[in-house]
Amino acid sequence: MASVGFLYPGHSAEDDYPRLEALLGGAVRLPLVHTDIGVDAHRPDALLEMGSAARLAAGVGALRDAGAEAVVWACTSASFIYGWEGAQRQVRELSATAGLPASSTSFAFAHAVQELGVRRVAIAATYPADVAEYFHAFLKAAGAEVVATLGSGVITAAEVGTWGREEVLALARAGDHPDAEAVLLPDTALHTAAHLPALEAALGKPVLTANQVTVWEGLRLLDRTLACPELGTLFTRTADG
Repeated sequence: MASVGFLYPGHSAEDDYPRLEALLGGAVRLPLVHTDIGVDAHRPDALLEMGSAARLAAGVGALRDAGAEAVVWACTSASFIYGWEGAQRQVRELSATAGLPASSTSFAFAHAVQELGVRRVAIAATYPADVAEYFHAFLKAAGAEVVATLGSGVITAAEVGTWGREEVLALARAGDHPDAEAVLLPDTALHTAAHLPALEAALGKPVLTANQVTVWEGLRLLDRTLACPELGTLFTRTADG
């Protein structure tokens, strides 16, 4: 059975991954290893340390032991904070350390936007506004047009992890824009796996969330396509056959 491994910082919404695995019908294994988060703060200096090569490398052995055939750094902020070039270097180093194909949640968003064939997007972020602007710049470098960027001012992943369905829906609605063809919620600390149909129904357009696109990116690394309407528009492509 195909297996994609995830390096996940700390403990906030990691339970999205077994939920995603179950929704995909057991067609792929999604083992997860926690990395040392260091200082839990959506702050540039803390995020640069959180995504350092040493912190990521520490979890690679456990993922290989779990049979992972690809690895994804399951964190948006501690990847886009390095900028486009720096984030590319981060995944190259991770791939070299793991001896496996590698990516990160930031690139997952960029690739998912391309997969949907949309250009104009809105960002609905939990982060402070200054950190959200780093994601705006990253997506712009990927070729997307960001028509609106909302920063909610939440400092810690621990707080984000307590948000439920109503807070997630409110975030998406607040960050939407009439010109946006899709809305992006970029925080793997945010529980979204159970809310994707409700999010897309509320906004009437595709919604991309961090844990959703992270799993999709891992499948992309393995050249796998799995259809699962419960996981939103991104997962409505033809299943492997």
